[in-house]
Amino acid sequence: MTTADSDSAPILSQQGACAILRLNRPRHLNRLLPADLDTLQRQFDRIESDPSIRVLVLTGTGRAFSAGFDIGEVAERAADPDQQDAGSAFERVANRLEELSKPTICRLNGGVYGGSTDLALACDFRIGATGCEMFMPAARLGLHYYKSGIRRYVSRLGVDNAKRLFLTAQKIDANEMLRIGYLTALVPLDRLDAEVEALAAILAGNAPQAMAGMKRAINEFAHGQLDEAATDQRARDSMTGPEIREGIAAFAAKRAPRF
Repeated sequence: MTTADSDSAPILSQQGACAILRLNRPRHLNRLLPADLDTLQRQFDRIESDPSIRVLVLTGTGRAFSAGFDIGEVAERAADPDQQDAGSAFERVANRLEELSKPTICRLNGGVYGGSTDLALACDFRIGATGCEMFMPAARLGLHYYKSGIRRYVSRLGVDNAKRLFLTAQKIDANEMLRIGYLTALVPLDRLDAEVEALAAILAGNAPQAMAGMKRAINEFAHGQLDEAATDQRARDSMTGPEIREGIAAFAAKRAPRF
């Protein structure tokens, strides 16, 4: 995957059916500024509305995935009650990422710290390179993390792991990230692109409406907020829709489906 020459807002590109969204402030470990959050929201809207995009890969430039939200901005807002909206803005970005109907992969090219640990958790899959690490420093900073981020930690990693990561603020290595389920897969850095591209190709080749509906149901189950009527309706609709007709035809003809 290509890199940019200098720091900038997140960069969105497309390779075939795959959108690649790159955090691009490598000199500062891809920390996110307030303007970057607005950019990400616009980019998510573009990805959601473009039918040619079937899957999103989120990654970072350089040696880290991201250091999270700029700590200087956090300190500035802590001192000014009229400016205490950064946390809610970051929360909205993470929630929007989780809610995207299209499957998402976080390509963890390096360390993932602070709020960016939640951005990665908001993705459906996380593939990490050997040598990556993570920590959530909220307790060390005196910060009570926002509720949907805590919910994601609990629903995806379990209560005990969420307590360990939030309350101790201790760093864990790539092998431990894999063991607790933070990582979907762990590979050497020189195999990272191949692993991500292989998974993206699988996702891009599956039925988009069926995946979107099942992703929504899985997230709702995880959050204890299942819309049973809507889930049942999507399942009934799928039995007579164009995707199942193509899927059955492809199976009978022993060919790959063309959704």
